[in-house]
Amino acid sequence: MKQGIMLVLVILLPGLFGGQDVPETPTIGECPMYLPNNIWNTPVDTLPMEPNSNDYIAALGADIGLHPDFGSGLWEGGPIGIPYTPVSGEQTPVDISFYYPDESDPGPYPIPPDALIEGGADSEGDRHILLVDSDNCILYEIYDTYPQDDGSWEAGSGAVWDLNSNDLRPDEWTSADAAGLPILPGLVRYDEVQAGAIHHALRFTASNIRSDYVWPARHRAECGEHDEDDLSVPPYGQRFRLKASFDMAGYSPEVQVILNALKTYGLILADCGSDWFISGVPDEGWDNDVLVGELGTVTGDNFEAVDVSSLLVDPDSGEAVQAEG
Repeated sequence: MKQGIMLVLVILLPGLFGGQDVPETPTIGECPMYLPNNIWNTPVDTLPMEPNSNDYIAALGADIGLHPDFGSGLWEGGPIGIPYTPVSGEQTPVDISFYYPDESDPGPYPIPPDALIEGGADSEGDRHILLVDSDNCILYEIYDTYPQDDGSWEAGSGAVWDLNSNDLRPDEWTSADAAGLPILPGLVRYDEVQAGAIHHALRFTASNIRSDYVWPARHRAECGEHDEDDLSVPPYGQRFRLKASFDMAGYSPEVQVILNALKTYGLILADCGSDWFISGVPDEGWDNDVLVGELGTVTGDNFEAVDVSSLLVDPDSGEAVQAEG
């Protein structure tokens, strides 16, 4: 794996490629990416549809195809996707100041000088930095991040996640994402696809989002000027799934892995951006032509919105009710 950390297998299943084993719950080092009962890796394929599903799909674009917001090579001089940087528990923390300090976890943060920045060092986009301390099982995620001459950093917002906990952000707090969710758990990762299965929901963006949020999201932001009463537009945190009837025959094995995850675990609406853009980690193993060409044929009308309210245990927790057996 190009990120320098290999996901460890917890439960072994037959793989799709070369007989490899499939990670049921991926870990980073000795740390879980999320706990087994977390909402991110809870199947939603048998849950009821959200009553406003048809309106939500129309708002997102029923005829718009999926687009992988990740890949190999460079785009406008930077890697394609959201990278993450492994750090040790001994990484020296540095000072960081936030534009939104009231909703950010205060520094210092263990940012190495060579930390990977979304879009590259010279990018003008979201400039996320994701740091994984696998010694202490801590995930640090930062938005709109810029290094300063004195070795400190400035950023829009920052969130610190305990990977051994289901705790969510305080209510109405942002994170490095508009929905107040973690980013890394929702990314498509090349090593998972090669192993044969993705066992979690995927993060995606849209250009029309209601100024409201549903569990597990914790925050809202303006996106398309839709107020909280506009029930024709989905809120932050809304879950979607690929319809069970969607025929995956003819798709490449790698894309079938992604489509299977979309049927079982679905998508979580996490941020304002381009419609039906799925987030992932850059990797030189991706075939951009295959990803763009094949995923683009899967359109919005192949999806349905899901009502996950029956999975709620505590609104302040990402713990989800699990099926018996």
